[in-house]
Amino acid sequence: MEFGVVIPQNELGSDLGLLNAVVDSAQESGFSHLLAYDHVLGADRQVHTELIGPYGLDDSFHEPLTLFSYLAGRCSLGFATAIVIAPQRQTALLAKQAAQVDLLSGGKFRLGLGVGWNPVEYEALAADFSSRGKRLTAQIEMLRALWTSPNVSLEGPNGERVESAGLNPMPLQQPIPIWLGGESPAALDRIAALADGWFPMTIPGHGLEEKIETVHSQRAKLGRSGEPFGIEGQVRASMDGDKIRAQVEAWKTLGTTHLSINTLWQGEQTDHLGLISAAAEALRDYR
Repeated sequence: MEFGVVIPQNELGSDLGLLNAVVDSAQESGFSHLLAYDHVLGADRQVHTELIGPYGLDDSFHEPLTLFSYLAGRCSLGFATAIVIAPQRQTALLAKQAAQVDLLSGGKFRLGLGVGWNPVEYEALAADFSSRGKRLTAQIEMLRALWTSPNVSLEGPNGERVESAGLNPMPLQQPIPIWLGGESPAALDRIAALADGWFPMTIPGHGLEEKIETVHSQRAKLGRSGEPFGIEGQVRASMDGDKIRAQVEAWKTLGTTHLSINTLWQGEQTDHLGLISAAAEALRDYR
């Protein structure tokens, strides 16, 4: 199992000194990768009262692909997005940006994708919210084609079309691993059919076991059981060492390949560096 750290973007805001300190702490503590979330815009919850997700205007998000390009120049950690909201982005541009992160990181990048939940973002980016699941499925085909062939001709989603064109430079990983988020029936079907790995939101003992069984069963029906497949869970860093280790054991039992320590949502005055260091100590016997 590989252990990473979730970048606590909500609490860090624009404090680049603290961001760099978190990254340095993760590397010095022996973690293997950093994980970042994605939102282009936050919506005013007093106006958009229908929104179901957790974030709003006051929640800060660094753009993950440009963030990772910057961090690749100052650390040797791997990177993963969990997740980039792909259907509201142009596919060829996303392929180019991901290839750049993969190249700069020495081939230590996993592109996590999902459909998101915020129609306000989709509208601002001139993308259709209602067809986002179908669009993501088509985007995955185009992304992999662009990462593995220097000359591509392909009809993509929503009128996107590549005609005898390609990326240069290409990514080191061909293709870059695509991991997916989501837990709806449609998302689980898409994960089973297309993903190299999965970022579940549920934790062990709260329905995750059944969802993992569904994914594995679907993969078997599709003849994908022999292909590598990863699962990345998360553990709250604010727990004591015994509870962290118990969570690790629970995730390990389910075949989890990656696990990230999360210091998000624990207050503006959270000692992120201390939590990362304490979690690393609790995980010492697992690495």
